[in-house]
Amino acid sequence: MIAKVMATQEERERTEHHIGLALRSIWVTFQKEGIHKYPAALEDPRLADVSFLGHPHRHIFHFRVSISVFHNDRNIEFIQFKRWLEGLYNSENAVLELDYKSCEMIADDLYRQINLKYPGRHVSIEVSEDGENGCSIAYMDTQAPQEIFPSPVQLGDN
Repeated sequence: MIAKVMATQEERERTEHHIGLALRSIWVTFQKEGIHKYPAALEDPRLADVSFLGHPHRHIFHFRVSISVFHNDRNIEFIQFKRWLEGLYNSENAVLELDYKSCEMIADDLYRQINLKYPGRHVSIEVSEDGENGCSIAYMDTQAPQEIFPSPVQLGDN
């Protein structure tokens, strides 16, 4: 049985203040098949032990994308966001391609598209090869709206 803790009015107000300051984000995951290569691996002697990477090879690229939201009630709906991201790679009208790019290049390309549709938000993108090795890049918007980072004056002296 969980004991109910009685908070003072001041503690409740402090808690609500912290909730108001919270940085909120949602995240989705998806996977896409792709073929890429690392051409320098065929020529650079320092990469001799991984020279096979210079040839086209297949991966399942795993994505985890986080994006800031401004309130708790589906500011960006998870399923719609995921479907939109996956649609960027559909072969019929692909906006983005995986082939022959590093995980970091793939993340940057994806961020460019997200920023066009959802400007002024912090975005974090992870891209991995087969869920094993990859990158994580945080794109921090320094011009983010005030509702993300309220100033102390807006919040009062709590």
